Amino acid sequence: MPKADAVFEGGGVKGIGLVGALSVAESKGYVWENVAGTSAGSIVAALVAAEYEAGELKKIIGSLDYNRFKDKGAVDRIPLFGPLVSLLSEKGIYEGNFLEDWIRDLLLRKGVRTFGDLVRPGEKDKRYKYKLNVITADVTNELLVVLPTGIEKYGENPDRLEVAKAVRMSMSIPLFFEPVKFRNNYFVDGGILSNFPVWLFDSPGIPEWPTFGFKLIEPDYGKPNRIEGPLDFLKSIVGTMMDAHDKLHVENNDIVRTVGIPTLGIKTTEFDITPERAEKLYQSGMSAATDFFKTWNFKKYTQTHRAKKNPKWLSKIEQLRKVMVT
Repeated sequence: MPKADAVFEGGGVKGIGLVGALSVAESKGYVWENVAGTSAGSIVAALVAAEYEAGELKKIIGSLDYNRFKDKGAVDRIPLFGPLVSLLSEKGIYEGNFLEDWIRDLLLRKGVRTFGDLVRPGEKDKRYKYKLNVITADVTNELLVVLPTGIEKYGENPDRLEVAKAVRMSMSIPLFFEPVKFRNNYFVDGGILSNFPVWLFDSPGIPEWPTFGFKLIEPDYGKPNRIEGPLDFLKSIVGTMMDAHDKLHVENNDIVRTVGIPTLGIKTTEFDITPERAEKLYQSGMSAATDFFKTWNFKKYTQTHRAKKNPKWLSKIEQLRKVMVT
């Protein structure tokens, strides 16, 4: 069976579309070596690294009540002013505990708790040592951090970092979820800095297998946000910040290896999504991946985009890596 690496873009609830695309890739026989993700993409990547198959993920997302992600603490439940007080005192409206407990339970079912359970035997290069890489942002030190290896900067052994905690860090949508505090540093959704690092596993020379990107594409014009108060305004700012990544230009050498998944106007924090809309988003991912694999040719890709000794895009990647904690 053909091998491949995969990078999943973040996008909150829109990540449902990633699972649809994944199902088509697996139907083509691909097995995953290294996977990475940001925000919702980190959830998909973590479950893939734990060896969940797309069919299993479809059942999981189909039975999930996404509103449960909006878990409120005691402060949040105070009528009228609770969310604002929570935002000011706890730096986020929702706790994020359900999210972390949910992903932890799913991982444990496959025997995965820490990144030590996801080490690739015999791999010496730390970029490829762990089957899973998760992107988060350290807003205390203004750094983009790749977990688990980046956690060494904070005095922690990568093998001992809990996978569910890393996913929770990457899924901490600013203002929406409380940030994760780790040794006096605050971590939030990696999407504010790098929502689609499809180049993460790239290195000089011709690769043995491809890296596929699974990217969420926002339509040019979606339903406008309804802003009636300060909280609506703040949510719109965050939504704009996160969704804008979907509209950014992607380099040509990345476009040709990327499955672009239309998100049908669904918002990042649309946790009240109906089952019908969720199914349409899943089907959108399937349709996009089906079209992609009709024309994908690995040999042609390497000849066109990877045969040069020092392509310009590779130097750009090295520059990006200099500002990352890995």
